[in-house]
Amino acid sequence: MRDLTRHLLNAAEDDLKVIGLIIDRSDLTHLSAFHSQQAIEKCFKSVIEEFHIKLSRTHNLEFLYSNIKKLVSINIDIKILSELDALYIDSRYPGALGLLPSGKPSLQDAKSFYLTAKEIQSTITNFIEK
Repeated sequence: MRDLTRHLLNAAEDDLKVIGLIIDRSDLTHLSAFHSQQAIEKCFKSVIEEFHIKLSRTHNLEFLYSNIKKLVSINIDIKILSELDALYIDSRYPGALGLLPSGKPSLQDAKSFYLTAKEIQSTITNFIEK
């Protein structure tokens, strides 16, 4: 495994640890969702790094996934990636930190994002470590 690949996977695991500490806090759902986006992005980029895929710099989960889905089989709800993409873009501006187009993520949404991120992290880590 390449060094950067390992660093990306470790960083994704750290994002998941943070979420684990705050996942039941309804006042922090925007942060749980943001860290879910970050964990997924780092996992996708770990595959890109490991397999030397040349891409322009992006944070778009749907685009990143489209470039790795032929390499690694992951059961992903594309709607979740789309929602997390919107959250990430909006979070770059102070007035909309971590908000989805419909507002702050619900606790149920945050938990769904977290479970998706955990599944992606587990699948990609197992795939790369084989």
